[in-house]
Amino acid sequence: EPMVLGIAGGIFFVYLESRRLAFPTIATRSMPGQIRSGLAKRGIAKFNCKKFGNPVAAKAALDKLVDEGIPAALQLDMFYMDYIPPYMKAHFNGHFVNIVGRETDNYLISDCYYPKIATLPSTSLDKARFAKGDLAPKGLLFTAENVNTKPDLKKAVTAGIKAACTGMLSLPVPFIGIKGIRRFGNRIVTWPKLATDKVALSHQVMMLNVNIEERGTGGAGFRFMYATFLQQAAREADMPKLEPLSKEMMDIGDSWREFSLMCARAGRDNNLGTEKFAELKKFIHSQADAEETFFKRLREAIK
Repeated sequence: EPMVLGIAGGIFFVYLESRRLAFPTIATRSMPGQIRSGLAKRGIAKFNCKKFGNPVAAKAALDKLVDEGIPAALQLDMFYMDYIPPYMKAHFNGHFVNIVGRETDNYLISDCYYPKIATLPSTSLDKARFAKGDLAPKGLLFTAENVNTKPDLKKAVTAGIKAACTGMLSLPVPFIGIKGIRRFGNRIVTWPKLATDKVALSHQVMMLNVNIEERGTGGAGFRFMYATFLQQAAREADMPKLEPLSKEMMDIGDSWREFSLMCARAGRDNNLGTEKFAELKKFIHSQADAEETFFKRLREAIK
């Protein structure tokens, strides 16, 4: 998984604030789907992706694959995963699972949010696959094809790192990459004015901990996984210059974890005064400086 993230150039940062969103938010990896396209560009694997107009056709296509013993991945709304504990449930259309079998009208699911193979009724799966709203899944189903078991690993790693450095350093968009981290720092001090009340503000501040630590499998904004990618690439792709950078990225991940804990405690304790937001802003800006230095050094290391 770390190699997939790194080769696809999936490490990222974006600060999102618009009228379409109930409240500003952040993301620390690339958009769903870009991992697949990144792997295809690097010659690792291609994916057969299909969307459907109705649940009947979507179910028939899925059942055919499962009955043939072909694992299939689905995009869906996480809220309808009945096996997930209630406190973890949220309407989020960018959730992905693998369907690995079925028993009568129940599906067997491999989900990173659940410690073992889960069982889900087809009625719940249909709701999840055709949920409305942002990132609406539209029944998306995909399978891996043409998997390259002997890729040019050094070439793929280099291309993935170049893509990540471009995304973090060079895109002329003020809310993406290092610019996005700095905008996050500048804008977080305005959050008290954007929230409807203190309860809502507390929730949004604590959600930063969820976004950084619990969304996906990354931990500390996927920085730990990216550090593992660099460590593995240093050895398996014979790129020793990446080894010390792996340790540097691990330190950056530790700092994001410290920040996320600050947010969790501030929200829990209702410590949401002007001084606390000034402290959060200062911390975020220090993270921007650290990541800018890191990605510039990473870009130099692959030249």
